[in-house]
Amino acid sequence: MSMWTKLKLTTLCVAGGLLMTAPAFAQEKATILLDYAYPEGIHASLHLAAEKGWFKEAGLDVEIKDGKGSIVTVQQIAAGQADVGLSQLPSMASAVSNGLPVISIMAFSRKGDNGLVVARDSGINKLADFKGKKLVSIAGGAVGPFIEPFMKAGGLARGDFQTVIVDGSALASTYTSGGADGIVTIAGYFVPTVEKARPSKAILFSDVGLNLPGYGLLVRKDILEKRPEVLRKIVQVNQKAWAYIAAGHEVEGAEAIVKQRASLRPDRESLIAQVKFYAGLLESPGTKGKPLGWQSEAEWQEALNIMASAGVVKQGLKPADMFTNKFTE
Repeated sequence: MSMWTKLKLTTLCVAGGLLMTAPAFAQEKATILLDYAYPEGIHASLHLAAEKGWFKEAGLDVEIKDGKGSIVTVQQIAAGQADVGLSQLPSMASAVSNGLPVISIMAFSRKGDNGLVVARDSGINKLADFKGKKLVSIAGGAVGPFIEPFMKAGGLARGDFQTVIVDGSALASTYTSGGADGIVTIAGYFVPTVEKARPSKAILFSDVGLNLPGYGLLVRKDILEKRPEVLRKIVQVNQKAWAYIAAGHEVEGAEAIVKQRASLRPDRESLIAQVKFYAGLLESPGTKGKPLGWQSEAEWQEALNIMASAGVVKQGLKPADMFTNKFTE
């Protein structure tokens, strides 16, 4: 039995034991704020846990609320408008750098999901192959500051490729219509989404050593002491859900999203591909053998150095400013 399989089974047993012992009558309310309203594969653990009743078994009455982007979610958590938020962790780091009192309690995609998306038939297999090609992007945005260091890590200078700036509403259509050869974006969402229009693949930031965290759960710092048992249960339920999904139940995770967000008519096949993508990012080199969701101090320090060089965060921030493993260990 592999270490990763043992980790999954251990997580399921621990979390399962917690759920079975929780008194049915002790339903404590908690709100979890998503990054976006539209269904995404990264939401799978939350919707699956709600669908299977795992939150209720843990003694929690959880409301999953729609968000308006990672940056806004972080701001709303800092303002106390929800108990727990799901966002891209670099967006959280930027907020911490600007003085917002938030911190991560769990990481889902510990190997980041940003990267260069290109057509599968493009012949582009590494960043160096993108020389002389055209990239589509938007002004600003969470990913924008990392494009140049990403390309540089792959051996490309600014003048080696052309960048076309478009409005956010035209970003996907410019790429899928062939108006650009690639796009640097959230690959875990974008690649499955454009599959029918332009079958694509991704070269991830981590493929060239640009290691940034992906998605995670965050809270306002003062809730760490105010509601520790609620946070512990939320983390353990998510550990159980992701371990279950990664053990071959990716389709079930996607179908939970489809069922719970039926009014939005999400694309089932796209969500299945997204969930499978994220199930492959649950472990990074620095978190091997650690509980699901546990975060590495060394990897966070590396990420902070990268973000500081890109001007996303201020110099001098420490990993302890960004996360706690109090609830994952």
